[in-house]
Amino acid sequence: MLRPRIIPCLLVHEGGLVKTEGFENPKYIGDPINAVKIFNEKEADELIVLDIDATTSSTSPDLTMIANLANECRMPICYGGGIKTAEQASTIIGLGVEKVALSSAAIESPELVSKISQEIGSQSVAVVIDVCKKVGLFKKGYDIYSHNGKVKHDIDLIDFVKKMEALGAGEIIVNSIDRDGKMAGYDYELAISLKNIVKIPLTILGGAGSLDDIKKLIKACGIIGAAAGSLFVFKGVYRAVLINYPTPVQRDLLYKNTN
Repeated sequence: MLRPRIIPCLLVHEGGLVKTEGFENPKYIGDPINAVKIFNEKEADELIVLDIDATTSSTSPDLTMIANLANECRMPICYGGGIKTAEQASTIIGLGVEKVALSSAAIESPELVSKISQEIGSQSVAVVIDVCKKVGLFKKGYDIYSHNGKVKHDIDLIDFVKKMEALGAGEIIVNSIDRDGKMAGYDYELAISLKNIVKIPLTILGGAGSLDDIKKLIKACGIIGAAAGSLFVFKGVYRAVLINYPTPVQRDLLYKNTN
């Protein structure tokens, strides 16, 4: 039976695990491999790993790092960062990664989504869309950004999501820039609006600060991916670094809210 997925999202910067706030000021919080080992023990549903250096520095995916993560990981893993060709995607899948994630490449070359989908299967292709709520009295909707929130694109979010789905994406991951690291709750309005239009798996990232936030997302959207960064690497009001994940009992309580 299908159930919601609870997904830690790990950001890799200069080889280390970091956490950002509003996509700024990455704070070092540990070694990615150690984090993966802990999430293995806690039996996480799956894992998202994003290399936030690759696109901004125009470097290729670090295949050695990816292989090390895939070899250690005992759950499905989705990798994103620097993927520009179908050949790169195929190589990464060959290393033991279940899904590749495209962000700026999907915006700049939408046809790449189709090429990679044909190469490795749509179920292994995710598109990450970084969004920020439009600011202004008469402005509605969301702006799409890439390159760690530095480049703004004049693209309608709903149209882009539908286009990615039509081109063969197997999953849409929407990341809220303005909620990143704030731990003040997901953008539930955004999640519901997207859930109502997409037919493929949808994952929401950005803002989770408690299991109650995940519970609220599941209650609002049913079968969905609830991804989080800060929630699974920080603990307490002083944000001490502590890798954590809900217990099986806690997860069962969350799943009971599935529509």
